[in-house]
Amino acid sequence: MTEYRPRKLLTALGTLSLCLLIFQCAITARSQTGDDLAAMKQKAMELIKDAKYVDSLPLLEKIVVAEPDNAQMHFYLGFGLLGKANVTTDEAGQKALRLRARNAFVKSKQLGNRDALVDALIQGIPADGGATSSVSTNIEANRAMAEAEAFFAQGKMDDALGSYQKALSLDPNIYEAALFSGDVLMHKEDYGQAELWYQKAIKINPDRETAYRYSATPLMKQGKYEEARDRYVEAYVAEPYNRFTIAGLSQWAQVMKVRLAHPDIDIPSDVTFDEKGNAKINLSADVLLGGKDDGSFAWISYGATRTEWHKEKFAKAFPKESTYRHSLPEEVDALQSVLALATSDNKVKSLSPSLTKLKKLNDAGLLPAYILMAKPDRGIAQDYPAYRNADRAKLRQYVKEYILTGGGS
Repeated sequence: MTEYRPRKLLTALGTLSLCLLIFQCAITARSQTGDDLAAMKQKAMELIKDAKYVDSLPLLEKIVVAEPDNAQMHFYLGFGLLGKANVTTDEAGQKALRLRARNAFVKSKQLGNRDALVDALIQGIPADGGATSSVSTNIEANRAMAEAEAFFAQGKMDDALGSYQKALSLDPNIYEAALFSGDVLMHKEDYGQAELWYQKAIKINPDRETAYRYSATPLMKQGKYEEARDRYVEAYVAEPYNRFTIAGLSQWAQVMKVRLAHPDIDIPSDVTFDEKGNAKINLSADVLLGGKDDGSFAWISYGATRTEWHKEKFAKAFPKESTYRHSLPEEVDALQSVLALATSDNKVKSLSPSLTKLKKLNDAGLLPAYILMAKPDRGIAQDYPAYRNADRAKLRQYVKEYILTGGGS
């Protein structure tokens, strides 16, 4: 089933209220352009906080005319436009409003908004505005979801909740119906009930990130930062290549004032293969000639191992795939071959910083997790779902011990 775009974008990170809290202090002071504009800003923020996106739109449109260089107001204008799209019945009108919303987010970024959420929102809306997708093969369930979306965009939370739960009764596997039921209850500040519905969504599909991420919001509101961190981690583990999960972690890090990073490891990334299938990597002369005693010479094994995979090993490891691709097993094998060569040479006095970090990851069984999360390319990323299903705990461990600690010690 395709992603259900409208509410995914409208609620975005499920932490829009955190952005509002950060911005609130900036609008309570008197605006240099007059009290009326300041009052409009205050009212617009109150409406967005209450999820009355449609009602906020006229105010936001006036505000960006008065302050065309206000990055934050263009950001919120995008949400107002998405809300309007959700109560618009014709597809052409919806598409036009989503396109305007995307342009508002782009404008916000151009004006200096560096929040990771902005990039995620831009990426989440197709360049032409896209089209609404269904969530169920049950026509009545889809109709109930559309009805719920319209209620939500107008801030009619009780009506929205009723329609979401009607949709779920018609089709118990609608992830979004359970997810958005939780979101409505979160807006109503019924955090206990919201948690129950988020967990229902997670049970429907534990490999989708959204319910983990949304469920972090009430935890953040209650100051339960460690529990919220764990939800953001689960979201990231579920879908690490999703910009929204990265933005979720980033917002948590911003509140907690911590730096997110992968270990700083220099791995040859410009590998090419000649017509015979031999790998070519760029290594300096002193490395190739063994001019260093830190094991750097062992990188010659990286190219040799990848050559073997290109010529023979890939076909044996992936007999159902007709075309070679860079894979997780290949990268693990290549890096482990480098470590084996470097650590077996008696002339090596101490490993280089990069090899030292690789060895630590390998000894802890975290090398595959590091590769999948820090160094994925299109080929390696294809192996993520299988690895996640087999060893989710290692992925979780890598995020907590390395990414959340600025790259590890």
